[in-house]
Amino acid sequence: MLCSTVRGILVSTEEKYGPEDAIRYKVSKNEVASKTYTQLKKDSESFSCALRDLGEQGSHIAVIGMTSYEWLVTYFGTVDSGSVVVPLDVNLPAEDVCDLIVRSDSTVLVYDEARKDVAALAGERCPQLRVIVSMQQEEHGERTYAFWKLLGEHKGSFDYMPGPDQLCTIMFTSGTTGKSKGVMLTHRNVAENATCLDMKIPERIVIMTVLPIHHAYCLSMDILKGVSLGAVICINDSLMRVAKNIKLFKPEMILMVPLMIETMAKKLEEASLLPAKIVKNQVFGKQFHTICSGGAYLDPKYIEMFKKYDIVIQQGYGMTECSPVISISQRWNIRSDSVGQLVPNCEAKTVDGELWVKGSSVMQGYYKMPEETAETLEDGWLKTGDLGYVDEEGFVYLTGRKKNLIITKNGENVSPEELENALSASRLVGEVLVREKGGVIEAEIYPDQDYVKKKKVKDVRAALQEVIDGYNKTAAPQKKIYSLVVRDKEFEKTTTRKIKRF
Repeated sequence: MLCSTVRGILVSTEEKYGPEDAIRYKVSKNEVASKTYTQLKKDSESFSCALRDLGEQGSHIAVIGMTSYEWLVTYFGTVDSGSVVVPLDVNLPAEDVCDLIVRSDSTVLVYDEARKDVAALAGERCPQLRVIVSMQQEEHGERTYAFWKLLGEHKGSFDYMPGPDQLCTIMFTSGTTGKSKGVMLTHRNVAENATCLDMKIPERIVIMTVLPIHHAYCLSMDILKGVSLGAVICINDSLMRVAKNIKLFKPEMILMVPLMIETMAKKLEEASLLPAKIVKNQVFGKQFHTICSGGAYLDPKYIEMFKKYDIVIQQGYGMTECSPVISISQRWNIRSDSVGQLVPNCEAKTVDGELWVKGSSVMQGYYKMPEETAETLEDGWLKTGDLGYVDEEGFVYLTGRKKNLIITKNGENVSPEELENALSASRLVGEVLVREKGGVIEAEIYPDQDYVKKKKVKDVRAALQEVIDGYNKTAAPQKKIYSLVVRDKEFEKTTTRKIKRF
């Protein structure tokens, strides 16, 4: 069912599945607690009441922390009251977080005690902050409110329905280059993006959320899509415990970024001599059937590989500026070389090789950045910065990033992503970045350390050069790689595990 506000999604699901589990989370090593849809609605409405009573209804509310029930209550309580939520990256340095709090004009900060350094610094660096709330503190402090005590003091229903075109959230891009920008998204943007496509996912499906909660992909597809389906949303408490938590929560479906899929694929390969059914049941459980992949390029070989384990990988494509989903493959119509079909509320065209998109998911602009907004939006069209095209059936194909293009001396355009994907086919290559250096194409590679140890590779540089030589044999002249840099540590990455290019 298409919904045009976040509150509309929660209200309709609570009416249908009120007493059923909405959120499950760990309270100790093997103990799971849960909250129902009715509890989620009541608690978020109490948060809305607190904002109103503190004079902050309609304000910008910053929230930072790992995925938790408190985080979700803050999110729904904020946006459903007509206020604007500003999700912040839990892994950013405190100074950077304070900069974003100031830039977003946030007057309330809700934080996890794991980031109490942010709260301490924000008290000094963010003069516009009027209210600071700790998710775990049990009693109000001199400068901070205790989350659950605050909700108890302002308990009550909150009957307000935001307008579809009301600002819902300011989400900062994690950008691989340049300064992060605050993407302004309305209720219509995020709610219709999450509900416009019928993916034939059964209601009450059990999903496990493993991606950073501040990220648009997680919020849209795990949380809003999940709530719209009346799903049971299980919270993974650490990337180090994904495998253990899969056994604990028994999910049927998980959203992942390609790096996670590649890591799991390596584990599955180690057990490749065992029957696929036994391996699948041991690793994922027999109930597990779907992985949704997004956030970066996924080698099509993994789609084929997981089929052997009776697991479907549905690949998607999007960007924060589009709320974020632009395309996704349906499980019954997958083309492994495509990033899926356009979602129903999105149209696309190619302009000078660049993909432009238009529809109800496209952002309003960048917060207080008119020049950058004008550069990115043109007559309602969003310039994605991605090189690609859409075929007659709406399947999207990508070839690289416009700003990453290498222009060779003879004027040829080379997409570094194409070369990176080719080199990544080798198990020896853990991470790779291709660029132009001194007039030639250079590859900088971080070897897969597990593979190096397993195969007892003595001369890593020579082995990597063999990979490049093998690639060069069939590469077009302008795409040949003439320089190699071997790294001894991983590349710096964004929170969605994309390599920062500059």
